[in-house]
Amino acid sequence: MGEMKKTRVGFGHGLVDAGEKNKNVVVLVGDLRDSTNVNFFAEKFPERFIEVGIAEQNMANVAAGLSLTGKIPFFTTYGAFATCRCLDMLRVTICYSNLNVKIGGAHGGISVGPDGATHQALEEISILRSLPNMKIIVPCDYFETRKATLAAIDIDGPLYIRFGRENVPVVTDKDTPFEFGKGVVYRDGGDIAILACGVMLYEALEAAHELERDGIDTRVINIHTVKPIDETIIIKAASECGAIVTAEEHQVYGGFGSAVAEVIAKNNPVPMEFIGVQDSFGRSGPPEELMKAYHLKAKDIIGAVKRVLKRK
Repeated sequence: MGEMKKTRVGFGHGLVDAGEKNKNVVVLVGDLRDSTNVNFFAEKFPERFIEVGIAEQNMANVAAGLSLTGKIPFFTTYGAFATCRCLDMLRVTICYSNLNVKIGGAHGGISVGPDGATHQALEEISILRSLPNMKIIVPCDYFETRKATLAAIDIDGPLYIRFGRENVPVVTDKDTPFEFGKGVVYRDGGDIAILACGVMLYEALEAAHELERDGIDTRVINIHTVKPIDETIIIKAASECGAIVTAEEHQVYGGFGSAVAEVIAKNNPVPMEFIGVQDSFGRSGPPEELMKAYHLKAKDIIGAVKRVLKRK
């Protein structure tokens, strides 16, 4: 599996990078400075750090106000709280006015582990994808999260970055390019394409390696920007491979897979399968066991590939 690092640490280091690059960057947090790793920014730039406390809706409005003064605010809490508790503020105050507010959504996905269903954000991509002006990035590892966080300060308008709690495999490195809105082919192939976001990219690469032994030539694409999604790379994959599997650590309804399916249905319909949480809440447990229990591992992707190839 190689090196393991936390995406939330990448977010924390990315905030420091952003703060060094632009003096208008400010960070707000809802009583979770260590859990979200904004403590790095707080130590480096205490005068630009605001501890709001357990008042997420107020934090969203404070961030909105700061953006109107020319600041670039990042408000940070668990993704489940940033979206579900703050939806009215996100919709009416931030997105309706297209304010330059960045949201750090921690504890994304089932791999949060023992914190359980209330803290495992499994719906936020669906919620945010429906909001006009909102942009969404779901990085795959430490380095991509760090780069996405720094890139966010140069992208105007509301933007959400999703990251997790636990150590996950490092797929990229410090020199791997990151371009907002552009998918990247990590493994070429012509029999089928697996499109993944977040930590599921590693599982997709593992699946492709195993499928090669069965003579299945698999293309793996990292779609780190879920909105606006890279339609060009998706259409090309559908045209050249003729079958698609999507993989996400999120509900299958309305999330990343749905975004891909919208592009496919409109431009080049091909058989599809969707790996994700199948319309259920999370639960407590060790992260690796939960990933297996919710069928989010490489072997589950392999099963989906073989199913969809029968319909190709």
